[in-house]
Amino acid sequence: MTLSLSGWQKRVLVILAAIAVVALFALAFTAGRVSAGPSYPDADSADAGFARDMQVHHNQAVEMSMIVRDNVEDETLRAVAYDIALTQQQQAGQMYAWLEEWGLPQSDAQPRMEWMAGSGDHGGMDMGSGTDAGSMLMPDGLMPGMATGAQLDELRAARGEDAERLYLTLMINHHEAGVDMAAAGAELAETEQVRTLSTKIQSGQQAEITLMQTMLDAL
Repeated sequence: MTLSLSGWQKRVLVILAAIAVVALFALAFTAGRVSAGPSYPDADSADAGFARDMQVHHNQAVEMSMIVRDNVEDETLRAVAYDIALTQQQQAGQMYAWLEEWGLPQSDAQPRMEWMAGSGDHGGMDMGSGTDAGSMLMPDGLMPGMATGAQLDELRAARGEDAERLYLTLMINHHEAGVDMAAAGAELAETEQVRTLSTKIQSGQQAEITLMQTMLDAL
């Protein structure tokens, strides 16, 4: 027995068949995206290098801020130091979490600041093409802006205005280098989250530099 279809019934069948094909393509595309999973930066990326190096840089700022907070009586400076410590501790936690999410180690054999190579001139850091990242480090291997062990010991021993002056001097230098690193991060990072935090660090630390310089000039 032959089934006879009217013209409109044939058109309905064609439309349904087309919808089924589109649905199958959509399902296959979605399945492919799910199976591929999110795309994360690799271990040698600027994103990973920034997250590792800026954590180290931030952690020292937290350490210095907590030292001076306990060694001075000036409430304004204590408040500034505590705010810097809280802000940079929170940001360091973000960067730690990124590396965990990306499945990357918190430390790496890659030299400090190697990720900045080719980023150009940022403030006092010239990382143009061909620049050796090792040449940007201080003689003791510390990144620019970081206090030496002797300077940290001096800060621990200082009290009153001497502690205030030393802290402000060290932290302004620390922030200036941090701003330069953040500028390179904003330029080179692949992920939006790194670029966003880099920009936030630049603006926040630049404002703190201005405030701390005013406080230092007043001493």
